[in-house]
Amino acid sequence: VQLQASGGGLVQAGGSLRLSCAASGRTFSSYGMGWFRQAPGKEREFLAGVTWSGGSTRYADSVKGRFTISRDNAKNTVYLQMNSLKPEDTAVYYCAARLGRTAVPSVLYDYWGQGTQVTVSS
Repeated sequence: VQLQASGGGLVQAGGSLRLSCAASGRTFSSYGMGWFRQAPGKEREFLAGVTWSGGSTRYADSVKGRFTISRDNAKNTVYLQMNSLKPEDTAVYYCAARLGRTAVPSVLYDYWGQGTQVTVSS
C-alpha cells in the first residue's frame, strides 16, 4: 500500500482544514488507518484511527471533539477533518496503515505517507 497525504497549509487559529490520504492498492479496505503528527523536537503522536469498515473510530484526548477521521473505501481515501485549530496543532501530519485493527503506537503501522505540513498562526 502506498499512501499520499495532502491538504495541509497555513491557517489562522480557530480555522479548519481537511487532510486527505489517498491509498494505492486494491486491498485498502483491509487496513486500519491512522493519523499522526510530529512537531519539531517531539515524538510522533497518535491522533485518530478508523477501522477497515469505518464503523469504529478512536481519538487522542488532545483532538477529541475537534478532529474527525473518516474513510471512503470506494475512493481509497481517508480524511481528517480538523476544526478549531490551535497554534499547538502545528506539525507535520502523517497517515498510516496497518492490517487489522487500528492501534496507538506508531511502530505497529506498516505503511506511511510522506507527511503534510500544517501551520496554525495565532
